[in-house]
Amino acid sequence: MSHEAVRVEGLSKIFDPDVRALTDVDLTVEEGEFLVVIGLSGSGKSTLLRCINRLIDPTEGRIWLFGEEMTGAEGARLRRLRTQIGMIFQQFNLVKRHTVQTNVLSGSLGRSSLLGTLLLRYSEEEQAQARAALERVGLGGRGRSRADRLSGGQQQRVAVARALMQEPRLILADEPVASLDPALRHSVMRHIEALNREEGMTVVCTLHDVDLIQRYATRLVALRDGRLVYEGRPDEFDADTFRDIYGTDAEPATSQLFGTDGEEATA
Repeated sequence: MSHEAVRVEGLSKIFDPDVRALTDVDLTVEEGEFLVVIGLSGSGKSTLLRCINRLIDPTEGRIWLFGEEMTGAEGARLRRLRTQIGMIFQQFNLVKRHTVQTNVLSGSLGRSSLLGTLLLRYSEEEQAQARAALERVGLGGRGRSRADRLSGGQQQRVAVARALMQEPRLILADEPVASLDPALRHSVMRHIEALNREEGMTVVCTLHDVDLIQRYATRLVALRDGRLVYEGRPDEFDADTFRDIYGTDAEPATSQLFGTDGEEATA
């Protein structure tokens, strides 16, 4: 029996009278899914993720997280709900002057004492958990390095380890590989996939690359001008669908799904 991880009903976000980022979005994410959200820049993808986590408040609509309503939650209740959500950002959001291990330990903020957090004091159990998380993403020997000494791909793997440290039920990944060279993107996405497949964490991830969508998504939705315009399986995503979402002049940046002339590849 499936259970809902996230349910969004009638979600709209207006930043000012001239900027309507989301309009009447309805979306359900089942536990254990790896849902990918696609769309042009400015289509509302990041706004959707930030509304789910209540980093920004929706203008209209309601949001539920694992059956408990997020809309209107404040104070201790909102903090408790947020401990179930791990965020992975495009720009890593690490404290560059801190060590790699300290950055990972910050994922335990929801469970640690405020004083201990301010003083960067963590229990031996938390230290061991952070080391294990770094081993999990292939950075077991880099815990004492400053975060800014790592490559972009390594810094994003630190961000994945930080999310793992948090022990969330839901991962929200906002363009997690957009800042990385194409050769490094799969190395990070495989670690996010492992959180989904091996740890059972639900993932909602915004992406652009068609090959990544095909490889990692279990379901796909698309936004255009703040509205939900497509929902389906990755294997249903063809050239016509791509152009419906991105525009008739757009061409997918891959040869794995489509041929060079824009027609679906037959090989």
